[in-house]
Amino acid sequence: MKVAVVGATGLVGTKMLQVLAERKFPVTELLPVASARSIGKEVEFKGKKYKVISATEAIAAKPDLALFSAGGSTSLELAPKFAEAGITVIDNSSAWRMDPSKKLVVPEINADTLTENDKIIANPNCSTIQMVVALNPLHKRFKIKRVVVSTYQSVTGTGVKAVKQLMNERQGVMGDMAYKYPIDLNVIPQIDVFLDNGYTKEEMKMVNETRKILRDDSIRVTSTTVRIPVVGGHSEAVNVEFEQDFDLAEVKQLLVEAPGVVVVDDPSVQQYPMPRDAHEKDDVFVGRLRRDETQPNTLNLWIVSDNLRKGAATNAIQIAEYLVRKKLLTVRSEAVVSA
Repeated sequence: MKVAVVGATGLVGTKMLQVLAERKFPVTELLPVASARSIGKEVEFKGKKYKVISATEAIAAKPDLALFSAGGSTSLELAPKFAEAGITVIDNSSAWRMDPSKKLVVPEINADTLTENDKIIANPNCSTIQMVVALNPLHKRFKIKRVVVSTYQSVTGTGVKAVKQLMNERQGVMGDMAYKYPIDLNVIPQIDVFLDNGYTKEEMKMVNETRKILRDDSIRVTSTTVRIPVVGGHSEAVNVEFEQDFDLAEVKQLLVEAPGVVVVDDPSVQQYPMPRDAHEKDDVFVGRLRRDETQPNTLNLWIVSDNLRKGAATNAIQIAEYLVRKKLLTVRSEAVVSA
């Protein structure tokens, strides 16, 4: 099918192209889209070079699917135009996530809510995705009351400029700053802007998106999101209080059986998830499973995932794969490869 990737030259857009190829998504024609300054540049997909085009050209070419990773303001402007042309949009920005008329989807959890009428589908925040993939099977079994999460998020979550800042600092080179402060040999307890309640937008994304994805507004979530000098992979320390008591062995078995989850949890040999182990993998890694001894029915766990893959590109493409598999994607182009 004909696929547009909007934001094709960015970190996530580039990863989308890689994951589309790796997962053998049935792309018969690729339409890479980027901002005006990138039009005419080339991107590579499956060994071929493709010229970057404008959004207007892409809409005129009538793709069947558009994967968006071009920022919230771009998505607010362009996604409706693609949708009005009958093109299904899967958007990686925060623009549509909390819109009550739009689905916020992690395929392992709530892809069943999708219909062929969903023309703009929201991809959740990277740190939210990995947490809910791990928590969903536990919520279904024990019912979550409250979540306390602290994140340790890599610089790739900010973008190319942040990666360059970290690398420049490690080499003693002066350059553009993605952050107000140095990131190398430092930790910055701020991701996105501060809101009136003293929390950042990133922290409130985790609060609101978790409830929407798990379809339970009664879950209380509090979050502290932190940027660390790691190039790729987000980590999270999560404390979960359940309504029902649990057995640790059962918790571990539920996670072992959960789709998209890999349990790495053997303290006796110092085995636990780390960002370097999650690099270029699509799974969510879980470890450090232990009971919170300060209050009943409460679990501590450590969750790690590659934020550019499951936290962004892979999740979006898994949504697209579900749409193809369930025949919910309107294929308008003549050349079609069956999924």
